[in-house]
Order: sequence, then C-alpha cells, then structure tokens
Amino acid sequence: RVPLLQAAGKNNSFNLLGLTEAELKEQFVRGDGPGGQATNKTNNCVVLKHIPSGIVVKCHQTRSVEQNRKIAREILQEKVDLFYKGEDSDVFKDKKASEKKKQEKKRRAKENLERKKHFKEMQQLDKK
Repeated sequence: RVPLLQAAGKNNSFNLLGLTEAELKEQFVRGDGPGGQATNKTNNCVVLKHIPSGIVVKCHQTRSVEQNRKIAREILQEKVDLFYKGEDSDVFKDKKASEKKKQEKKRRAKENLERKKHFKEMQQLDKK
C-alpha cells in the first residue's frame, strides 16, 4: 500500500479520511482565465480525480505545478471526507461554526447601528 496523503499546511488538523495514490488519477492541463501567455502555454493546472467517489478537483491557484498538486490534494481530501462523512465531517462542522460566528457578528453590528441611530434621534430631540 502507498502511504496515506496528509492535508499539509493545516493549522487545525482535521480528522480527515486518507487518500492513497492508487485511488487518484492526476492530469496536468492548461489553465484558463486571466494571465495571457503565462497561462495559455503552460500545463500547470492540476486535475485530480478520486476514482471510488468520482469527485474531481481542478487547481490552478499558483504557477507552480508542485504547489498546485499539494493544494489540489488538500481540497480533494476535504471534499472526499465531506462526501463520505456528511454532517459528521470536521470540515462541515468547522464551516457551520464559521457561518454561525459570521451571523453573530452581523447581528451585533446591526444592534450597534440601531443603538447609534437611536442615540442620534435622542440628541436631535434634546436640541429642540
């Protein structure tokens, strides 16, 4: 067996399902989007497919093929984990927690705005 690939560069290590190289099909294609000749003439875009689940990831975030390979594996590992574990996945739980935090921040900002508005109205009434 080929050793499991770990999600490298993660500050908070998730309990992700492992991937083996035997389960992956990797291709290098030309990227698309802005960048002109640098993008159109080099095959540094990585397309990674997880054969058992059929999940495909395309990564063209950097000019480096090695960095794109690494990033594609990280993304694929998270997607495969989410595919198999669903709501029990650490990726799903982390995303839910960040959404909840964002909503709480929005709610507090709205409350502060209302407080300021009310304060200004009170000042206007005091001036009259």
